[in-house]
Amino acid sequence: MADKLETPTLDAEGATLLHAISEHGGYAFVSMATLAAEAGDPRAAEAAREMAWEQLHSGPWHSVLPVWRDAYSMACLHVARLHFSNGELSEAIRVLDMGLIMGGSLLRKDLDSAVEKVSAVARDSTVSDQSSDRRLVRHELDQAEVLRSLPIKSLSSKIVVKRPALSLEGFLREYFLSGSPVIISDCMAHWPARTKWNDLDYLKRVAGDRTVPVEVGKNYLCSQWKQELITFSQFLARIEANNCSDNPTYLAQHPLFDQISELRKDICVPDYCFAGGGEMRPLNAWFGPAGTVTPLHHDPHHNILAQVVGKKYIRLYSASMSEELYPYTETMLKNSSQVDLDNIDETQFPKVHDLEFQDCILEEGEMLYIPPKWWHYVRSLTPSLSVSFWWSDIQN
Repeated sequence: MADKLETPTLDAEGATLLHAISEHGGYAFVSMATLAAEAGDPRAAEAAREMAWEQLHSGPWHSVLPVWRDAYSMACLHVARLHFSNGELSEAIRVLDMGLIMGGSLLRKDLDSAVEKVSAVARDSTVSDQSSDRRLVRHELDQAEVLRSLPIKSLSSKIVVKRPALSLEGFLREYFLSGSPVIISDCMAHWPARTKWNDLDYLKRVAGDRTVPVEVGKNYLCSQWKQELITFSQFLARIEANNCSDNPTYLAQHPLFDQISELRKDICVPDYCFAGGGEMRPLNAWFGPAGTVTPLHHDPHHNILAQVVGKKYIRLYSASMSEELYPYTETMLKNSSQVDLDNIDETQFPKVHDLEFQDCILEEGEMLYIPPKWWHYVRSLTPSLSVSFWWSDIQN
């Protein structure tokens, strides 16, 4: 392949970065990275990447020196450049994604532009499989079956208010300032994602070769819970094959739209997120099969959960009920409840039974506003693709 990957930042900053790495004892890395850059030696490029990888795993993530994250990005660019020149497009994309997920910020633009270029070449060389029905969600729900899968008392108490095409002024005055949840319908019809994301061929074409971090297990509170790195095509295949498994695979709290710009172009930040004049947080994707559960927890920021594909059941408890919901005492889990709503131990947690809550089934094309520190439990009723928009207000 005559064409090559352009890396202008690496070309301009590479010598400075290598000097900084050598100052932190990375002499062997510098030697291998230089050999990879100057001689195109694939074994040297992989050796440099392995050395940087070891440094990334030498202790807690927060203690890893930023220079080693940038070193990992550098090595990924060298390895990907060699794969690309050999026509090994999937391998080049995989390595670039690892640089985006694990690397530093210095070479981010080079990684982004490189993966965009390789992905475009890969798409041009792939013949799409035009099957008869390639929708992610194909069937309507059986209402009786849905009710059997939900926590006790579901949909029998106070249903979250639904407002079609709610104005920004109305949202601010009636819900934002009072800290009250609301479902907003008829507000996402203009999103390309509303049609594109239910098309498996489209998702595989724009993101199939991309490597993403997924979570495996009932939820993050379970002992069997783990994380894996797989391609987006492998992830979609697991969603299709899922039969409400006890160990579902799902994608959560990963800045997917920073990594895969094609998917970011399919969504829009709702105007409601600018209420309060605060700061937007990174967008998060919540993709998973039917039966995926997010246990009862709260978040510190305003949250709009946009349901793009599929349906979810959501239960909400007011922030004022924190004590009655028995939060964990450990620092890492203090925003999570010890109460398993799918199997409530009323002997251990007697205050929960009579607590007032609001709940709903969030349909495709609807958004749910969740005020800060409101407790919420979420269950996917179908394969589900959602986006969370988090923002703080001035007081926070």
